[in-house]
Amino acid sequence: MKKIVLALSFMISSMFAHSAIMSCFDNADGTITCEGGFSDGSSATGVKFKVEKDGKIIFNTKMNEYSEVTFDKPSGDYTAIFDAGEGHQVKINGSDITE
Repeated sequence: MKKIVLALSFMISSMFAHSAIMSCFDNADGTITCEGGFSDGSSATGVKFKVEKDGKIIFNTKMNEYSEVTFDKPSGDYTAIFDAGEGHQVKINGSDITE
């Protein structure tokens, strides 16, 4: 009986689990747009977003009502960070962002 309850608990918790997802692209106009969300289809509206360069935050905001953010493309190496809390953080290196 304990095995059945444990198995059911695991299946139910798995149904409600979700992972953070983000993709970014170069707009070819000197800006970058990042779109965030969750694997279960949940919106990322209001989720924290920042850009770090050389260990310093150079841009800090929240995802808009469309779960997007657009920022000026920094020169050199930088990292775009979608931060929905513990275990729900996505980092993308600027060198991986293309048109």
